[in-house]
Amino acid sequence: MTIAPTETRRARTRQRLIEHGLDLIERQGYEQTTAAQIAAAAGVTEMTFFRHFATKEQLVLEDPYDPFLASGIGAQPRDLAPLRRAAAGIRAVWRSLPEREEPEIRRRVRIAARTPSLRGAMWRSTGNTEAAIVERLVDDGADPLDARVAASAVLAALVTGLYAWADREVETLGEAIERALDVVEARHG
Repeated sequence: MTIAPTETRRARTRQRLIEHGLDLIERQGYEQTTAAQIAAAAGVTEMTFFRHFATKEQLVLEDPYDPFLASGIGAQPRDLAPLRRAAAGIRAVWRSLPEREEPEIRRRVRIAARTPSLRGAMWRSTGNTEAAIVERLVDDGADPLDARVAASAVLAALVTGLYAWADREVETLGEAIERALDVVEARHG
């Protein structure tokens, strides 16, 4: 499969926006950095910024892994309890992903963890993931309350693990995810 030149140019522009945006936010703070400043630093118009990111918040909080979680959970044996099934599905998805861009992800998570308005936004953004996990579990026969508790528990563990990793309490992103899921499944701690 060949990638069209327009797609390649679009991907490069998006990456420049991310890099310059994270640089500015780390230097100036999230609240003090504007989309216009990010666009100017990346050498594009503010309109171009908004073609790539609906909001400045999205530049920091975008999570490329969320869409895969519900499908990973759906691939687990249906006879597992919802919490075990959710944890096993997330582990399976994580382990199957190609090389991750850990430095960029760490920067994003660190910014979110240190910015009060983004911490709240990060929890809100997990709401879509939680809903997808709950729907998957319920569609496969889990009790709705059990499904909601399982989804909430694994996502709370993941966010806590991500924050610990971003602050370098844990060496690798994989270790943070595995350890967070271990705690939820009572395998650690």
